[in-house]
Amino acid sequence: MHPRSMKAGPVPIHIQPLGETALCLECGAPVSLAVQQGIWQLAAQWRGQPGILEAVPGMNNMLLEYEPECWQFAALASALQEQWAGLQPQAVSGRLLEIPVRYGGEWGPDLAAVATHCRLEPAEVIRLHSQAEYQVYFLGFMPGFAYLAGLPDALATPRRATPRLRIPAGAVAIGGAQTGVYPQVSPGGWQIIGHTDLVLFDADRSPPSLWQPGDRVRFLAVTP
Repeated sequence: MHPRSMKAGPVPIHIQPLGETALCLECGAPVSLAVQQGIWQLAAQWRGQPGILEAVPGMNNMLLEYEPECWQFAALASALQEQWAGLQPQAVSGRLLEIPVRYGGEWGPDLAAVATHCRLEPAEVIRLHSQAEYQVYFLGFMPGFAYLAGLPDALATPRRATPRLRIPAGAVAIGGAQTGVYPQVSPGGWQIIGHTDLVLFDADRSPPSLWQPGDRVRFLAVTP
């Protein structure tokens, strides 16, 4: 079985098998909202189809798990190729979620370091971070962790040189050119600038994750 390549407009697509029961569809750089919208649309169209176990959108890619009794890689890749070539991605506005955040102090131990790196006052970091509108591109890393697009360029900050072994659930952080919220206690190397009390992932909730791809997000600075 050989990987398949395809194009939808100027965006190249590469499809490769992952074992005998899954494949990965990858888009060429750069990452863009239009490409993500196409991936969300494609995943939604394949979910629930006969012989398809799961369609999981990622950043510029999609994982498709299938039953080998129903699909062979070559036939599935060909179907995806044809579908992508004719796809006209629809804008997805999603819900607007407001996340209350306590910034700085014990809740944001890296706020000062981020401010120093960005040559800003801590208050300006808070203002920029909380005034931007973000969009959920995909969920990954751990259940309920959303990769958010929209961090102001002025706030981009490298990850910590030494990751922490234990980051609390609800920690709001910056890692490179992205921001996110840790939904569960875990190790991590992102710069923690605040904390929210919202429960982002609950296995007993339907759906378990607070946010979904396409949702819009705003952080609200609250007084402790």
